[in-house]
Amino acid sequence: MKKKIDRRGFLKVSALSAGGMLIGFNLFSSCKNSAKLPDDISKLNYKDFNAYIQIAPSGAVTIYAPNPEIGQGVKTSLPMLIVEELCVSWDSVLVKQANLDEAYYRQMSVGSTSILMGWLPLREVGATARQMLVNAAAQQAGVAPSKCTIKEGIITCDGNISIGIGEVVEEAVKLEIPTDVKLKDAKDFTIIGRNIKNVDANNIVTGKPLFGLDYEYDGKKIACMVRAPFGYKLKSFDATEALALKGVVDAFSFMQNSIAVVAEDTYTAMKAIKLVKPVWEATKRAADSAKENEKIKSLLQDSKYDLIQSTGNVDKAFANAEATIEQVYETPYLPHSCMEPMNFFAHVTDDWIKLAGPIQTPQNALNRVANALKRDKKDITLELTRIGGGFGRRLFGNYAPEAAIISHKSKYPIHLVYSREEDMMGGIYRPAISYKVSGAIKSNQVSAYKLRQVGSTSLKGRFANRFPSGAIQNVRLESIRNKSSITTGAWRAPISNVYAFAEQCFLDEVAFKLKKDPIAFHLELIKKAKKSDNEHLVYEPERMEGVIKLLAKKANWGNQSEGVYQGFSQYFSHETYAAEVAEVELRNGIPVITRVICAIDCGLVVNPLGAKNQVVGGIIDGIGHAMYSDFSIKDGRPTVTNFDRYRLIRMNETPQVECHFVQSDLAPSGLGEPSLPPAGAAVANAIFAATGVRITKQPFIKNKEVFG
Repeated sequence: MKKKIDRRGFLKVSALSAGGMLIGFNLFSSCKNSAKLPDDISKLNYKDFNAYIQIAPSGAVTIYAPNPEIGQGVKTSLPMLIVEELCVSWDSVLVKQANLDEAYYRQMSVGSTSILMGWLPLREVGATARQMLVNAAAQQAGVAPSKCTIKEGIITCDGNISIGIGEVVEEAVKLEIPTDVKLKDAKDFTIIGRNIKNVDANNIVTGKPLFGLDYEYDGKKIACMVRAPFGYKLKSFDATEALALKGVVDAFSFMQNSIAVVAEDTYTAMKAIKLVKPVWEATKRAADSAKENEKIKSLLQDSKYDLIQSTGNVDKAFANAEATIEQVYETPYLPHSCMEPMNFFAHVTDDWIKLAGPIQTPQNALNRVANALKRDKKDITLELTRIGGGFGRRLFGNYAPEAAIISHKSKYPIHLVYSREEDMMGGIYRPAISYKVSGAIKSNQVSAYKLRQVGSTSLKGRFANRFPSGAIQNVRLESIRNKSSITTGAWRAPISNVYAFAEQCFLDEVAFKLKKDPIAFHLELIKKAKKSDNEHLVYEPERMEGVIKLLAKKANWGNQSEGVYQGFSQYFSHETYAAEVAEVELRNGIPVITRVICAIDCGLVVNPLGAKNQVVGGIIDGIGHAMYSDFSIKDGRPTVTNFDRYRLIRMNETPQVECHFVQSDLAPSGLGEPSLPPAGAAVANAIFAATGVRITKQPFIKNKEVFG
């Protein structure tokens, strides 16, 4: 692999006053020419360097991992890239969470891009450090660097002189930083491709403080809040009863439509917020998801739309069709249901602001606080904690400025904590989306494909020229945005999580009408895509074909045991190819999901253990929400506000999941999200195979024809 980053100023090296070597670097950017490394490890500032490696005289290595950890494993897998090229033992490495560098770094966990973006730069960091250590050892041994090898932190010179890396760190820092280093070949990897346990695993299971809710700070108070329903504003409130509670220190309105109470502890704050008596005033028609669904249905027939893609002549193909198929698919609003509710710490003083908490986009959170309080960003520091579930909700750090404003008004260091109810009531939800999908048939082939999406989000972006584009000559994608007062945003695998359901269920229906096996039908389409002259295709038909063939073999497709019904689905997202077969059995006439087999092509797998966990978790998440989760809003408020009524998949409902990876030396791609989109369609298609009923609306459990 050739390097693809500007190496000038990419990293800097210096000696630590306590001994050892410190490497500071900026990913996807360069360090300022004037930037200097501290000589004391306690003074890491993250302003000019977003990540650090410390090599102690003992040979111990500490890596400060930059990206937020939300359970996707980047706090483990990103350091693995460095350690692989550094050639030290994983057991000698300590990984710590780095704070936010607000100046230069794309420091976020979003879109399953952490490994994709860090693959080359992080390996180059490790390789550069390794070469400096080897050069120092060679100088000490009086031989050429080419005569030296390094393995597990031991440098062997001229075949017989062994030197530990800790023994040469003092000399290494004096050497010139190499500007051209050689990266390992994949065949020589010893860390990448190994099962490495999550670096936080022991701390998680033993209850060590890691998450935002665990954050401690002397003198901090707890704040809880309530906000106006969607379509309302705050007219007045009475906090008399709340303020009378022992331990409540303040109550006030803020941000126009919210009320906060501040107390000594979480229990008191949660109790007090329920005693506040707000009076809400409607500003416009109160949000009602049932009425919005009716509006969405009417928009599906609208003559005005945004054209996302038009290939060939769709109208002509439909006019000349021998038969047509049309189906409408509906999906509801959904909350994110993170295990850890939204929370954030803020201490606002006249001179500085300290922030800490779980956030997927720390730069955005810092900017929002600076804007809300009209403060200079350089006076703000942000400490990242581990995140107890994100799924896109923590991209939208509205709770960070809320905490900062409450701290500013109350004059206390504040830890804002959402109750589960407030978390669900004040969310930024997955949008309700419906699809109308149409197909034209001629000569027992699909001659045209047309899809229209209606929801509070758009298909604009990376949805053009995806499959089945290239496989079908005439394709049109249309999008209509439905304006809503309900806040919506990214939800795990944004848009893809429901788009795949519509696309893959529809193609299964087409295959059935054409009397073709679903997998054979997909392979037939992909064969056409391989010959396509559409140079704008965003997927590689050969890789899609490979993952489907692997799945068919592993699932023993078409040869299942009696009483087992299979459904197939595949989808490309986040540069990764995922194909799944769901198996259901009928028990007392009710379909039960018993097994899911998945094949994945995500390039080279960095950490197979972590990768499998991501795939299995994504599948179960996708199945659970497609099968059971429903959410509606009436008179501006959600009708369900806690897990006693909001349905998630239960442990006894989770199927056995098998995960198979395509062997590859290609650069790795995203894995936190790609296994989720195909899951719902695979289950729906399996239910059809078992019952003959097409499920076109989520959640599936509400289909009385199938589930009674």
